[in-house]
Amino acid sequence: MRAFQIDQLGESPRLTDIAAPTPGPGEVRLDIAACGLNFADLLMLKGQYQEHPVLPFTVGMELAGTVATHGPGVTAPAIGTRVAVVGGSGGLAEQGCFPAAACVPIPDAMSFTDAAAFLITYSTSHVALAHRAHLAPGETLLVLGAAGGVGLTAVEIGKRMGARVIASARGADKLAAAIAAGADHVIDSDAGTLRETVKALGGADVVYDPVGGQQFMDALRATNPEGRILSIGFASGEVPQVPANLLLVKNLTLIGLYWGGYLKFRPEVITDSLHQLFAWYQAGDLHPHVSHILPLDQAAEALEILRSRKSTGKVVVTTAR
Repeated sequence: MRAFQIDQLGESPRLTDIAAPTPGPGEVRLDIAACGLNFADLLMLKGQYQEHPVLPFTVGMELAGTVATHGPGVTAPAIGTRVAVVGGSGGLAEQGCFPAAACVPIPDAMSFTDAAAFLITYSTSHVALAHRAHLAPGETLLVLGAAGGVGLTAVEIGKRMGARVIASARGADKLAAAIAAGADHVIDSDAGTLRETVKALGGADVVYDPVGGQQFMDALRATNPEGRILSIGFASGEVPQVPANLLLVKNLTLIGLYWGGYLKFRPEVITDSLHQLFAWYQAGDLHPHVSHILPLDQAAEALEILRSRKSTGKVVVTTAR
């Protein structure tokens, strides 16, 4: 089978032929249909992510496909079940083995492309906004990086939860994507007016920040008293240093979110989140935005689209020959 693998950190991954894997105890082998790319995949290739797969490894932490074979001791999901899974790695391949318990059956109406674009981004935003920040109807939500993979879902979910949404993104096309996802107001991040514009709009009650850097600092100063600031990631490459005196004076709460951590110490948080999200999807309330769909032999190009920030929403790679 074909797999997009990396042999050494810092090197470029390559498409290669390897033996089809055999599922071990507690695992299933999937016929992989689609793999959704995430910023974390880029970090993993450089050894800069929280998780460090054993080399060589197949790139792609989030995927969807069909259960093909059970490993020892596995009876569910049944063979032929359409599932999505966050496997950590292994997604950019024609087949892969993953823990059966981590495989989530997907709704009949959900395409493999949507499923591969769904779990991490939507659940990250839902857990952040609902479980961590307790976003309430009528509050103002500021989303930074609002046209990225997690940013667009934060706009969409925030609006679904009844918030007024201010979206910050770079350029007209990305701002248009944020408006289509439900943003009430948009700010071009290149304009350098984030702080002033948000304050003129009444300030933010909750800030959703996957960017870091100067945008975090500007948002911090535009947050209302008793506001909550969600630190999701640092796509800018700069981890902000927080002036604690501002937290004190304005009674602010700074909240960290590492979605993958819940898979280990409180998996029921993820399970409950996905149950709600699938219900919203089936009701027609959520619409995954995939700007680029490429075949497996163009996986390197797909990663470059993500790296160069040319995408809005998600980039998905399909395995059909």
